[in-house]
Amino acid sequence: MSWRDGGVSRRARWLTADHRPPPTSVHVVGDDLTADRACRLAADGAGLLWRGDFHNACTLLDAMARRIDRAGGRHRPLPPAAEFHRQRQHRAHRARLLGCLLVELGAGHVLDLRRAPDVTAACREVFGPSDGTALLALRELIGARSAHEWRRRGIPVPALGARIHPHHGVFAPTRTDYVELVAQAPLGPVRAAFDVGTGTGVLAALLLRRGADTVVATDVEPRAVACARENLHRLGFADRSTVLQRNLFPPGRADLVVCNPPWMPGTPTSPLEAGIYDRRGTTLAAFVRAVPDHLTQPGEAWLVVSDLPELLGLRDPGALPALVAAAGLAVRDRVTAPSSVRHLPDDDPLTPLRRRETIALWRLGR
Repeated sequence: MSWRDGGVSRRARWLTADHRPPPTSVHVVGDDLTADRACRLAADGAGLLWRGDFHNACTLLDAMARRIDRAGGRHRPLPPAAEFHRQRQHRAHRARLLGCLLVELGAGHVLDLRRAPDVTAACREVFGPSDGTALLALRELIGARSAHEWRRRGIPVPALGARIHPHHGVFAPTRTDYVELVAQAPLGPVRAAFDVGTGTGVLAALLLRRGADTVVATDVEPRAVACARENLHRLGFADRSTVLQRNLFPPGRADLVVCNPPWMPGTPTSPLEAGIYDRRGTTLAAFVRAVPDHLTQPGEAWLVVSDLPELLGLRDPGALPALVAAAGLAVRDRVTAPSSVRHLPDDDPLTPLRRRETIALWRLGR
């Protein structure tokens, strides 16, 4: 990226872990910039390179978010599916505008702003070694710092009796519903298990804790593979687990195959959203169709999904049972639990439906 700063031509590389495109131009700004003007410049595609106080930049980012939300809150009532898509579009628009407030990192990931925190370790974890001067969105830097703290401290998982340490961009096990279902489902002798789409490795660790002899975990994302390996090693399961970068299944068959796939129809806009949104339902469909070829006899597949798409009208209630039947599988049992999501805004028209969400563990066999 190129810009002029105090009459001097400058250049720096664009830094992002979420594959976001850079702004079309760069304007140097400081503590006198108002949120209204910042939103107008961002709407025109300008990057706002901050040269003021770090805490003032964070305050400005919050003020921009409030203005964008107020502007997006005025609309006519819509059916649930249409409202869901409207909210998705608003969040994408919001992320694009807020992503225009930029900061500059010097060599070694040094942030040279007044009252700036030390971001070196967080940036090294997310972006790798420093390669000179770089520009990145302040919002992404804040996300990297939060991810660093989660990775350092870990997240307690009661069903596991241990902490899981998520990496940046890997879906963290902050919801207890799906983990508890896997912890409580009847489990007989399991010589080999597969955890498909492992993420942090939490379900693989839980199966090993419950007595599975070995687990092969897979994920399509390299950062998830690294995260799962690290967690399984930290928990003492390195000798009984293997983590592979694969799209869905590893080679061979297993007595138990577990999958908590992306459950919402939609296009993910970041690696983190890939754990939630399933483009055209392809991941769910591909798993169900292929899982019979990866089960021993009488092996079992545990599919853990939410019914929120059905509640919102995004998926037909009979679609999943039809998919299971077409794959030649039978539903041996279906156990449900209420959603563990608690903090929902009262002014969101979708909140009444979200409060009815349940998570189900489908036990599938031949």
